[in-house]
Amino acid sequence: MAELRWLSESGLPEAPEPGDAPAPEADELLDAYSRAVTRAVEAVGPSVVKIEVAHASRRRPASSDPTRRPGGSGSGFVFTPDGLLLTNSHVIHGSPTIEVVLPDGRRLRADLVGDDSDTDLAVVRVSATDLAPAQLGDSSTLKPGQLVIAIGNPYGFQATVTAGVVSALGRSLRSRSGRLMDGIIQTDVALNPGNSGGPLVNGRGEVVGVNTAMILPAQGLCFAIPANTARWVASRLIRDGRIRRAWIGIGGQQVTMQRRVARHFELPSEKALMIVHVEGGSPAHHAGLREGDVVIAFEDEAVGGVDDLHKALSDGAIGRECRLTLLRRAEKLMVAVTPIESPAD
Repeated sequence: MAELRWLSESGLPEAPEPGDAPAPEADELLDAYSRAVTRAVEAVGPSVVKIEVAHASRRRPASSDPTRRPGGSGSGFVFTPDGLLLTNSHVIHGSPTIEVVLPDGRRLRADLVGDDSDTDLAVVRVSATDLAPAQLGDSSTLKPGQLVIAIGNPYGFQATVTAGVVSALGRSLRSRSGRLMDGIIQTDVALNPGNSGGPLVNGRGEVVGVNTAMILPAQGLCFAIPANTARWVASRLIRDGRIRRAWIGIGGQQVTMQRRVARHFELPSEKALMIVHVEGGSPAHHAGLREGDVVIAFEDEAVGGVDDLHKALSDGAIGRECRLTLLRRAEKLMVAVTPIESPAD
């Protein structure tokens, strides 16, 4: 039987006994971690608010006073000195009443500036002085394993801080509107209902994401919209009150074509989008598109499903004649279609 040799016999230090004081290096690392978290919270915490929404009740009691029922709550944060706040669309969407509770306890009525359910972002405004805006950072510099901190109001517990790391980058997440959101940040930061709309912060005290979702009952699977996306969406919502997107008026589903068909037409993929519905009076209807047509490209960009078409239908395509390549039975066709602005929700 081989002789058991302790590492200390080769001159290496012995393993510490239970109860031994930790090495000074460990204390320094923990102190550095604590300082990074507390500095970030001190920088961004004063910007984080609680958002409460309510909906008008459909019933009226015996008295003449209208009633309201709670519609829920979430988080948000100030990002301009004049009172503009970022939050999630799903926190405030469809609510006629929005109230914001500031860190100092002030309760203010908020007005909706713009709401985009496709990116799950919204901008609201409050009239207040002495606001402390958070700084939006560059989310493209994030790396897996990087320290991040969430500040929010889970289950109504205001100004709750949790910390973790970036688990992965570039995830895709389906928004409540059904549209795919790309470039999503995955973290293991503990989030709960009420954290939605709150900031995800790096160690320098910069907001690098907007917390938006978690997977239940899984643990440590949480997601945030990148700050760069939030910055772009917020600028459009402030300017237009909405995000302008192109629309052609079709409904479709992804299909897999036979390999020989893909080879015959020299297609880059066997995946395509089959039209299952054409809206009457829409650009697709005027262009002569039919149910059963298989869309394979939009402006020479391959279309492998509805998400590819959504990406192609940006605001730059509104009012511009575009080429749609499709298969109709055994024939490959090029059809001109002029998208219009997507109707409001």
